[in-house]
Amino acid sequence: SMIVTDDRFSSIVAGIEEGRYAYDNVRKVTLFLVATGMAEVLLFTFALVAGLPIPLFAVQLLWLNLVTEGVQHIGLAFEPGEPGAMDRPPRPPTQPIFDRLMVREVVISAVTMSGVGFLLFAWLLGNGWAEAEARNLLMLLFVLFENVQVFNARSERVSAFRMPLSRNWLVVAATGGALLVHMAAMYIPPVAETLSLAPIPLAWWGILLLASMSVLAVMEVFKRLRRDRED
Repeated sequence: SMIVTDDRFSSIVAGIEEGRYAYDNVRKVTLFLVATGMAEVLLFTFALVAGLPIPLFAVQLLWLNLVTEGVQHIGLAFEPGEPGAMDRPPRPPTQPIFDRLMVREVVISAVTMSGVGFLLFAWLLGNGWAEAEARNLLMLLFVLFENVQVFNARSERVSAFRMPLSRNWLVVAATGGALLVHMAAMYIPPVAETLSLAPIPLAWWGILLLASMSVLAVMEVFKRLRRDRED
């Protein structure tokens, strides 16, 4: 429903436009949170099937869910509206937020993140790394995955490379802040001991950053195929 406070048609149009922006942002937040959560579930499933130790401890999962991804979604909620929102046909009132497109986006991104994370964990253990060392690297990888995925979620159609950072400095600040908090946790003894973290060599930062870009590459291909199909 809509409450109109004047008799100008432009007010109705503006109200509809703002409603579409709000709906889009709810979808973006949903995509970000559900995809990263599903990736963690799949990671444990893959490890269980393969007979590997648990990839992450409960306290590490809490850290990922409450701290390192606990702010970015707020920035997504304030993402400015995308051009062309009023060019789309009306959405059926019964259409759920978690529609077929959302399912595909969540599954593709979650499988990518969990698959890469599982391969890293399995490779490390298979090459003689201690479980604690492997979990430490896996934790950083998932923090980086979250930071990349938030930029994927800024638009379901437009390439992340075409979404200027200046459009939403809140997302940029939240993402940078989450990474800084995790970095600080590695070097603060009580926190590092609680979370089973340790400083990571610079070379591995580069490797894990490249690995985290896998979800960006996959979703860029997905968006491109979707645009080609719609156009």
